[in-house]
Formats: sequence, C-alpha cells, structure tokens
Amino acid sequence: MKKIVILISGRGSNMQAMLSANLPCHIAAIISNRADAQGLETAKQHGIVTRVVSHRDFAERAAFDVALAEVIDSYQPDFVILAGFMRILTEQFVNRYQGRLLNIHPSLLPAYAGMHTHERALQDGVKIHGCTVHFVTPDLDHGPIIIQAAVSVLSHDTPHTLAARVLKEEHQIYAQAIRWLCSGQVTLNTEGRVVSNRAERAGAALIAPHLEHS
Repeated sequence: MKKIVILISGRGSNMQAMLSANLPCHIAAIISNRADAQGLETAKQHGIVTRVVSHRDFAERAAFDVALAEVIDSYQPDFVILAGFMRILTEQFVNRYQGRLLNIHPSLLPAYAGMHTHERALQDGVKIHGCTVHFVTPDLDHGPIIIQAAVSVLSHDTPHTLAARVLKEEHQIYAQAIRWLCSGQVTLNTEGRVVSNRAERAGAALIAPHLEHS
C-alpha cells in the first residue's frame, strides 16, 4: 500500500475530506508549520501521527525546507500532499520530491495562478471557474494537471460564495487524484506529462449560463 504525508497550515478542510474518503493508501503523518493549526487536532482524533516544523524557528526559507524534508523523509512517503500548506517552497525542496508532490489550486489552471483567484475571476466576468489538482514544479501553479472541476459563476456571486462552491469540488477531486495515483491508474511519464490508463469518454459540456430550449 502506498504511503502519503499531508502538509497543512490551518483547519485542513481538504485533509478532512481525504480522511473521510477511504483512500487506498496509508496516511503516515500530518505535518504543519503551525502548532496551532486546527487540522492537527482533527488528525489526532483519527489516530494519525502529527508533527510540527515551525517556520518561525528558521531565519531562512531554505533552512526550514531542509528541516521539513528531513521530517517528511523519516516516513518514506510515496507522495507528499499539500493541503492548505501556506508556505512557498524552494526549488530545491520541489525538485527533491519531483513527481511525488501534489497541490490543489482554486482556479482552472493555467488561468489565475497565484492569489485571490475568486476575486480575479469575478472581476474578469468569467462564466466558468473551478479548481485544479496538479504536480508541483518550481514554476508556481503550473505543474502537470491531474484533474480539474468546474462550477458556473452566478450573477450574484461574491468571492465568498464562489469560493464555497469551488471548495466543495476541491474536496471531491483531491481525494480522487490521490486514489488514482495510489492505485496506479494515473502516472507522470518521463516527459513530465500525466498519463492515465483509465478509459476516457466524451462527457456532457458544462455551459454557463445554461442554454434555454424553446
């Protein structure tokens, strides 16, 4: 069975969704850069080992990343899962876990990389928004895409209401991505492209606003 380590900084809602998803893997540890992260208590309630590596204990980001990697490596995980981990990782750290480091981003990448995705989507007037699970590379929010989910943007949406609908989809697709990877249904090839051995089919188009039929 594959092993994963999950990194969090706060409440860990995506982590909680993973704990409820009956994933075909062993969650070896939950690691946070904040001792007061609410998700640590949730992990303990599920009997999962928790660790804290506080970024405040290190004068430089690179030194923190080295210490974090040492803790991660002590569990020998197959995949490292970023679930609301609010630290920008160094290139050396990302390369250390090349092809094994996953993140979820609240937009349909490559659109809206970076922060404030929902505000930017509403400002631009897009009609479809969503979230993306991808492998992490040194190029921020531009790694190979594993799965995406889209939601319609409604005329009365605020950043808060749009974020809530996107987060609901995040909880679905992040667990699905881990399930595929741990069961060998999705892999990253030598060219850095995501390959799936799952049968693909053409699905219904998501059109927003919905079409009206006379």
